[in-house]
Amino acid sequence: MIDYPALAALAEIIRRGSFDAAASALGVTQPAISQRIKTLESRTGQVLLDRGPPVSATQAGLRLVAHFDQVRLLEQAVRTDLVSAADPATIRIAVNADSLASWAIEALPQAPGLLDLVIDDQEHAETWLRSGLVSAAITSQRGPVAGCDSHALGAMRYIACATPDFMARHFPNGVTADALGRAPAVTFNSKDGLQSGWVRSRIGRPVVFPTHLIPATEPFAQAVRLGMGWGMNPDLLIRDDLRSGRLMPLLPDAELLVPLYWQVTRIMAPALLPLTRAIRRSAQATLVQP
Repeated sequence: MIDYPALAALAEIIRRGSFDAAASALGVTQPAISQRIKTLESRTGQVLLDRGPPVSATQAGLRLVAHFDQVRLLEQAVRTDLVSAADPATIRIAVNADSLASWAIEALPQAPGLLDLVIDDQEHAETWLRSGLVSAAITSQRGPVAGCDSHALGAMRYIACATPDFMARHFPNGVTADALGRAPAVTFNSKDGLQSGWVRSRIGRPVVFPTHLIPATEPFAQAVRLGMGWGMNPDLLIRDDLRSGRLMPLLPDAELLVPLYWQVTRIMAPALLPLTRAIRRSAQATLVQP
């Protein structure tokens, strides 16, 4: 039998970052929180927290919290009186940073509870679903993942772009493999394959290029605007820059379309229906539709 008060303690520790903060949130003492976690780890036979500092969850801990959140959301959907308005359920979803910065944020107020967002590349969000750590995700895989429903959202249009000065300095004789191998790029993080994928599709082979790593959407775009490098930016975020000439495509008519899908675990689909509808409406209004 799962000890749900202990799971509540585990969830609060993970979200608030300390045993003391969790105790305050739950209205109990810090020793009581510690005892709950000790008992839960003993019953499960697994370490659920890395005591740090800072305190963080193990994979097993994250899986238990995901289960706890899903149970509370299902209870809330079936009987709203089971969870008070002051203590709403938490919904964990995975979303890529570019979608969050450009179109998905408008849908999130329709979530039937508190959100715990996992920011990860659209090509890797499916992993969170497969491991049971999120209830829904925006992915680039059609799927569906086993036990999930998949909804096609449309495609994000990416433009490989740079400033005119950067283009003149690094590509005076055109965008060639040699020039790309010397010109600095901007990459979101080690999972970001957009730049290398675009180069391979245009040059016909992989090219190793120097790159800055800037793992935030707006700073990424700003780095390109400041001439630090070239990069793949969503046209939703740089349309004004392209119109004004502040940025220009590396090559004409060389956009990259990344299809996106909303995958939601089937057991949670009824409870998350308002969010699913809002995600699909926002995508329909902003993404490239087939």
